[in-house]
Amino acid sequence: MAIRCISIPLSPPDQAYQRIPISRCKASFPTMNRYWFAGKGKIRRNQLLLQAKLSAEHEPFSGEAASTASAEDVGILSIHHVGILCKNLEKSLDFYQNLLGLKINEARPHDKLPYRGAWLSVGDEMVHLMELPNPDPLTGRPEHGGRDRHSCFAIRNVSKLKERFDKAGIKYTLSRSGRPAIFTRDPDGNALEFAQID
Repeated sequence: MAIRCISIPLSPPDQAYQRIPISRCKASFPTMNRYWFAGKGKIRRNQLLLQAKLSAEHEPFSGEAASTASAEDVGILSIHHVGILCKNLEKSLDFYQNLLGLKINEARPHDKLPYRGAWLSVGDEMVHLMELPNPDPLTGRPEHGGRDRHSCFAIRNVSKLKERFDKAGIKYTLSRSGRPAIFTRDPDGNALEFAQID
């Protein structure tokens, strides 16, 4: 069943409503395309559920999300997840969970794919570890991960991560531009950037 993102007034016409990202709202309602509608007074969750259900029943999924943007806009909202190939899932989980502190997202299907894997939560997004052969060469890659294809994570404190890498003996390079960012590689040579966001 497809659920479209909808904008409807949930309160009397004299009350204003607005569309705000879930990341800025204490409510959690993941099926509404990562947005929550709020107005003056109490949020009317049941009305949203009913409207979403009716919308899904009367309009079959066509592969296009409703958008108030121009016809050329496909409606990209954010990065949902990053897929990372690994040779040994347990070794990668040790790196991503124990060193970086990421948690497994139990709501994602770990056993429904024809290969081993794990979904790790990163804020509102995820990393999907996939135990599959890596077509990329492991040698001859740039020493600095910023000059290679890489995934970037926003973090609060680069200095603390640098201390953790030093303690664990993990090789890294700092940003060449002087901004607070650190680059490293996971056990499979995938380049990772950690940029400090104030």
